[in-house]
Amino acid sequence: MDQHFVFRPGDPGYEDGLAGFQTGFVARPDLVVGATSAEDVVAAVAYAAGQGLPVGVQATGHGLPGASEGGVLISTRRMDSVQVDADARTVTVGAGARWGQVVEAAAPHGLAPLNGSAPGVGVVSYTLGGGLGILARKFGYAADHVRSLSVVTADGTLRHVTADSAPELFWGLLGGGANLGVVTELEIGLVPVARLYGGAITFDGRTTEPAALLRGYEEWTRALPDELTSSLAAVVYPDLPQLPPPLRGRYLVSVRVAFTGAAAEGERLVAPLRALGPAVSDTLREMPYTESPTIHSDPDFPHAYYGDSVFLSDLDVAGAGELLALTGPDADAMHVVQINHLGGALGRPAPNAVPYREAGWLVRILSPLEGAGGAGVSVAREVHARAFGCVAGQRLGRSLNFAFGGGDRPEGLYDADTRKRLAELKATYDPANLFRRNYSVRQLRP
Repeated sequence: MDQHFVFRPGDPGYEDGLAGFQTGFVARPDLVVGATSAEDVVAAVAYAAGQGLPVGVQATGHGLPGASEGGVLISTRRMDSVQVDADARTVTVGAGARWGQVVEAAAPHGLAPLNGSAPGVGVVSYTLGGGLGILARKFGYAADHVRSLSVVTADGTLRHVTADSAPELFWGLLGGGANLGVVTELEIGLVPVARLYGGAITFDGRTTEPAALLRGYEEWTRALPDELTSSLAAVVYPDLPQLPPPLRGRYLVSVRVAFTGAAAEGERLVAPLRALGPAVSDTLREMPYTESPTIHSDPDFPHAYYGDSVFLSDLDVAGAGELLALTGPDADAMHVVQINHLGGALGRPAPNAVPYREAGWLVRILSPLEGAGGAGVSVAREVHARAFGCVAGQRLGRSLNFAFGGGDRPEGLYDADTRKRLAELKATYDPANLFRRNYSVRQLRP
């Protein structure tokens, strides 16, 4: 290991090594290893295995680094290489690369990755959780496009894994999270998308009934082509001076759109949305793919939050309306709700462990944990339980990518068959439970 980037509590660099986007759940490992190469990761895993210490891994820190308390945290943020092969339409990324880097590197070739809405999210952790992106209905999960992975398993071996060389391990790494090893490099396919028609149309939730907007949105999605991926978001913004004036104290309901077809056809498709009520803002337009982060305009500053999600077979509009009411202006704390329309390519089978492909919808709730309007973890959990209870009749399970702070428990993350296969892989590749992540697939045994 490069000793310049090995830190213990009290060392200069230790706190910086722990820093990430999620500030609400920070582990205190005995050792932070700032890896600069696969060899550093091998050395860190071998050390931890020899000492019987748990291992966590963190790139950008949008999720949780795993159960590294009293153990070893491997920070991969320095391993951020990005290499595009335009002829093969692939990109090879290091473990610390972020989607914004890949978008910029692919764009000159008329290509795009299957990234999510926020450019600061890490490529590898996002993809290991499945990867539900802004073009998902057209192209499926990011995990469906992975060609190969390099991974350090618990025995300290660096393995190059493909669907042909190690089909079962390949299957489990993609969708199973970081429970089977530390991925140091990933090769993934790119898609021929240079521009899209997209943006957001936003309504005032205090003057236009959110339940009516939701009903209109759900009806609109019934006849959409797979080329159009969308979501509805509802946010109550606190009245804070650091927020832009148009957001302060507002309850805003937005429909976000990404359409890979022609702009004229996009205009025709979104016309029913514009008829739902007067818009506070309308940013729908043709854009280069490099501007796609403006569709969601996710916050780019570190903060504390707790969140969870549920996959639904269908959307009970009445129940979802009750969910919006529970998390809206009358709630005791701030909550961000997003309802994703699924289907299309997301329902196609693929050689990976991404579950619940039959789902038609995903509902996500994120609750800030600090500042004005912030909730505590116990309050957030209680509100989430009540809110998700409103749509319990269609519930299939939970999404690993969007468990956020709720990733500390395994319930519902996988169906029974997937759970059993992952547990068998865990017993084969990590019998001592070195990689515990936010939960351990050892807990997934039926």
